[in-house]
Amino acid sequence: MSNYNNNDDRNKFFPHCRFCYVQGPTGPTGPQGPATIQVGTTTTGAPGTPASVTNSGTNQNAILNFTIPAGVTGPTGATGPAGTSGTTGPTGPTGLTGPTGPTGPTGATGPTGPTGPAGATGTTGPTGPAVTPSLTIGTVSTGATAAASITGTSPNFILNLTLPQGATGPTGPTGAGGATGPTGPAGTSGATGPTGPTGAGGATGPTGPTGIGGATGPTGPTGTGGPTGPTGPTGATGPTGPTGPTGP
Repeated sequence: MSNYNNNDDRNKFFPHCRFCYVQGPTGPTGPQGPATIQVGTTTTGAPGTPASVTNSGTNQNAILNFTIPAGVTGPTGATGPAGTSGTTGPTGPTGLTGPTGPTGPTGATGPTGPTGPAGATGTTGPTGPAVTPSLTIGTVSTGATAAASITGTSPNFILNLTLPQGATGPTGPTGAGGATGPTGPAGTSGATGPTGPTGAGGATGPTGPTGIGGATGPTGPTGTGGPTGPTGPTGATGPTGPTGPTGP
């Protein structure tokens, strides 16, 4: 800033001003005048949007309008107590019973499916420890055909045999005739016995009453057994049995 010694110097530089002064610095801020703030509108925004505030008034007399977002939905509250039961409404009229539909026919039984193929033979189990088996004769019976079966458990087996019956042996010789007994009352006719050999003709005696037929003679002894039939074909190999117990 230039310094001037007197008014003449000032008049020389500012010919149009009688008196000129240089602007001094800005003075301190004066006291605050009266001001008002009012709440205008309050609007609920969508959840998750930012809150905002706008002034629809002036800086001196502000009117603030707020937009506040709604909070997110909270967790479902606990179930409230059950309300009292309302009165029972009147019973509606019974509807008409519909007609019973006819029973459908029973379907035919499907044919039995074919038997599935036999499964493959399982692998042979491990060889058990050496055991000396024993075989004893169990039952021996007579039948139409020869058969054999083994029962018992390892190592004690039982052999059961069925032997075919031999052919009937020849009729034995006729026994000697017994003494004639007294004539008894006429009995029922017995079975016709075998015709005996013709005896020597005797004198014709009076015809006596028919006697009771004699008893059938005893059956002759059983003939010797016929020859053994040929051995049948070998049956299919059965499944592998369980491993036997360890021998002594």
